[in-house]
Amino acid sequence: MPIEYVPQWMQSLDEDDLTFIRNFILTSGSLKEIAAQYGVTYPTVRLRLDRLIQRIKVSEEFSSEPYVALIKKLAVDEKIDLDTAKLLISEYRNTSENK
Repeated sequence: MPIEYVPQWMQSLDEDDLTFIRNFILTSGSLKEIAAQYGVTYPTVRLRLDRLIQRIKVSEEFSSEPYVALIKKLAVDEKIDLDTAKLLISEYRNTSENK
């Protein structure tokens, strides 16, 4: 049976993220097993999972405030630092409120 509806949060993930989610499910959520599969440490897998969770949360906000979601995504992906992201979001909201 083909999937007729793919949630927005899934559409925003890349193939590596989807593979990670698949492996996570197949290992019953064992980060230790995932770490062994990927040949990395447990903290590395934990960090990846935390970032994936953040990406999913950000993608859910995308429809209500696309600019804010984009800034958050850039921060999650470490393209900009967190302080810069907070500043941009704050300025955007201040500007939007004053219109």
